[in-house]
Amino acid sequence: MNRARLTLAATLVGASFVAVHAQTPANPPMTSVLAGKKFSPAFKGQAELDYTKPVTKREKDMVVTTIMVKNNAAGPLLRLTIDETWYDAGGGLVTGGKGIVNRLEPGEVATVKIETPFNAKMKANNYNFTHANGTIKPHAVPKLMAGGDKEPAAKPASAKKK
Repeated sequence: MNRARLTLAATLVGASFVAVHAQTPANPPMTSVLAGKKFSPAFKGQAELDYTKPVTKREKDMVVTTIMVKNNAAGPLLRLTIDETWYDAGGGLVTGGKGIVNRLEPGEVATVKIETPFNAKMKANNYNFTHANGTIKPHAVPKLMAGGDKEPAAKPASAKKK
């Protein structure tokens, strides 16, 4: 008798699984997330980059440096980084800051902002340009224009407000 009940219970459980499985709707077809989007691989190696003269100003307890950059490489630059290092009068390291642009397309112009805590010993600084897949060969230019622009994207760094 117990064996008959056990067999009946197993049959009912098995039948319910078949019924539930038969009622499960079909999954929708898979579609690509990148379908229809243009994808260009990141530039690797030494990239060419134009930049304007850095503009450095003190804002409260921070020294803010702004630099406009233009990608002259054949592909997009990932994690373009500008490291600014400050030195004292004797050439000793004082402090530094970093500005980052996550993605810079070919011909694109971007503004990089570097914030560094102020230190009274700051006398001179320098810049180091890099990107995620290589080095940067920077070229200082008086003004920058985005690809195809007829007017400058920024005033020349030497121009002063009146």
